Amino acid sequence: MDFKKHFETAWQSTLKYLGPVLLLTLAQVVVSLFSLGILVPVTTAGYMHSLLRALREGRPPEIRDLFSRMSLFIPLFGFFVLVMIATGIGFMVMVLPGLAVAGFILFATMYLIPLMTDQDRGIMDALKESWEMAMREPITDQIGISLACLIIMSLGCSIPIAILITQPFAMFLLLSVYEERLHGRADRSIEHPTAPPPPPPAL
Repeated sequence: MDFKKHFETAWQSTLKYLGPVLLLTLAQVVVSLFSLGILVPVTTAGYMHSLLRALREGRPPEIRDLFSRMSLFIPLFGFFVLVMIATGIGFMVMVLPGLAVAGFILFATMYLIPLMTDQDRGIMDALKESWEMAMREPITDQIGISLACLIIMSLGCSIPIAILITQPFAMFLLLSVYEERLHGRADRSIEHPTAPPPPPPAL
């Protein structure tokens, strides 16, 4: 994986759409606060799909995009609750188990929301496919990009107002890698088509 290329793509995209992504990110923060976090999963789906369209189509993100995937509210909210429970149990045991659980979930589900919004996958199919994409060799690439996104988002949460820049940057980075892995999957299916069945034996 060309990490430099993905970081450059993420940074250039953030700068290119700086005004729209600042408004989009600020709007999501406000909606999340007023909804007490209930709308975080579904607005994140709209947020990520909006940035993916910016990458692919050059379409500037719009605030209304946050609510473009409301049909995914129930599955995403249910998954979000389960993740919070699992992470909470981990932190109740000790800090390190909690961090391990959170890191594993991030690693395994990094492409879950893009697959659901972009490929119209159900949550179980998206979970399975996200895991397969994450486990693609070399696994160190996925570990590296997971840590990079985690560090960038952590910086945004620890520095006031920084999230307005770090969140879109991290999301563009994730989506740039998603595009590479999605196209890589398609390329391999073309290069290695299913072998035709053998001809029937001659009589």
